Amino acid sequence: MKYRSVAAILPSEPIEMGQTMIKQPLPTVRVERIDPFLLLHHFGPYEVTPPFDPLDVGPHPHRGFEPVTFLYQGELRHKDSRGNEGILGSGDVQWMTAGRGIIHSERASRDFLEQGGVLEGVQLWINLPRKDKMVQPDYQNIKSADIPTVEVDGAKVRIKVVAGHFNGTKGPAQTRTELMALQVSIARTGFVQIPLPPGHNAFVYIVNGKVQLNDNWSYDKEHLIQFRLDGEGIALRAEADSEVLLLSGLPIGEPVAQWGPYVMNTQTEIMEAMRDYQMGKMGFYTEY
Repeated sequence: MKYRSVAAILPSEPIEMGQTMIKQPLPTVRVERIDPFLLLHHFGPYEVTPPFDPLDVGPHPHRGFEPVTFLYQGELRHKDSRGNEGILGSGDVQWMTAGRGIIHSERASRDFLEQGGVLEGVQLWINLPRKDKMVQPDYQNIKSADIPTVEVDGAKVRIKVVAGHFNGTKGPAQTRTELMALQVSIARTGFVQIPLPPGHNAFVYIVNGKVQLNDNWSYDKEHLIQFRLDGEGIALRAEADSEVLLLSGLPIGEPVAQWGPYVMNTQTEIMEAMRDYQMGKMGFYTEY
């Protein structure tokens, strides 16, 4: 396999979100987006001490893209203006299509706040093409038990196929663009080669641990490595027990206009989104 070369190495930068510090490797001054991926936030690991919720993201709107949450530790409660409510547990994935508009909140669940523990996850924003920006919102609460796992290198490597295909296994996430999302757990010395779909932009984010990439340089946790479109795939070898999130997607190639929680094609559409939210056209959120 001819390996893809590295286009950019993006360390996570700490940013404030409310009263909480999170880590953001994308976007940065160097790389605005990796089409169709717009943003990656790594929250935690936080030690949750009852009754304080370190995340507590209250009701807020979205339009024009898909916010996706990979929860690695802890428990989150999702609630939205379309009547969806769900508990996201360790290993679960929440795939939400904001479409024409939705208001939602993400907070530690009540049980988790009472018991305490560690909370950690990754949220990814995925763009939608123009034709899908105003579709009806959708919510997928994908349980860990429903995500197929492929074992490689004598089970030293365990790959959860969330979206797309890997090694003949299809992920359960329903996507509106051509995507692959893999959660790769690699025990120390484990090795895997991962083919990437032709034409897909791709990157890996090292959630924790340390991995050697393509039998070359090694990278520590909390780094995002973006690849060029010049090879068939990548190789990962763990120098410590590691968790790696691999994303690839067919680029949309359309203009992007973004303001806060809205991602559209033009500034006029952004203004329309702001107006529609104020007029209650994205639904009504009630806490209980």
